[in-house]
Amino acid sequence: MLPSARSGHRKGLLLTAIGGLALSMDIPLVRLGDGDIWSVLGIRSAATVLATLVILGAMRVTSGKWPVLVPGRPGLLAGLLYGISSLTFVLAVFNTTTANVVFIVAFNPMFGALLSWIFLKEKPSAATLIAMLFMISGVGLIVSEGLSSGHFFGDAMALLSAFILAAAITVGRASRREMGFVPLLAAILPAVLGLAQALPSGLSIAHPGWVLLNGAIVMPVAFWCLATGPRYLSAPEVGMFYLLETVLAPIWVWMIFAERPATMTLVGGGILVAAIAAHSGWMARRKSRRPLAE
Repeated sequence: MLPSARSGHRKGLLLTAIGGLALSMDIPLVRLGDGDIWSVLGIRSAATVLATLVILGAMRVTSGKWPVLVPGRPGLLAGLLYGISSLTFVLAVFNTTTANVVFIVAFNPMFGALLSWIFLKEKPSAATLIAMLFMISGVGLIVSEGLSSGHFFGDAMALLSAFILAAAITVGRASRREMGFVPLLAAILPAVLGLAQALPSGLSIAHPGWVLLNGAIVMPVAFWCLATGPRYLSAPEVGMFYLLETVLAPIWVWMIFAERPATMTLVGGGILVAAIAAHSGWMARRKSRRPLAE
């Protein structure tokens, strides 16, 4: 394997790890904002769009040219998917428990593997399938004591969000194009929808600073890193780093809101972290051992 390919894979692992860590703060920051769903969706998404425009302007001034914004039809399709996923995710957060959301969204890599298999002919390796089995068992332990009934709509939105995110990742993987700014600009869609619903009756957010922090800084970092990752990693690999939110979001909620996770949550989180670390390490090691001629 060529050195440049090895460094590209390591870069992909680093980017997706940073993106997953940033994404894990999404739900806690939404809860800290303490607002109604449409106000939070509109302000969070609008802040992301404004921050992106500032970044693009700075890049234009320093480099003298615009970076790649939306790379053709694949970029438009991925942007539409990212925009819809933001809407469905916030709907899930407001209509079901945090445990339900992170459990169901954890099916993202499974959807990614399936879509890549069908459309990209990328058959998942045995190691990937084994890692997924461990991750499913870990997530099952996390929510074994916390799943509750009566949240069908929220659970359905979480499941739809996982599928749409996997589809967006797969589109980025298939195109091999620069998609870093696509999910950020795609926030225009939920921003317009949220503000259109909230403004007639007035915005209602008790602590808007947390929502602005989430939209202007945390989410741009998360989505840029996770959207860039498919250039160097397969869709199932990228999808696995979305599971960091499954592990860390309950911990942040514990620290911020004093809602201590159950013992099974901590055990399941340990299994997930171990599965992600072992699979990523195995993939990097396997790639580094391939002959240079390849």
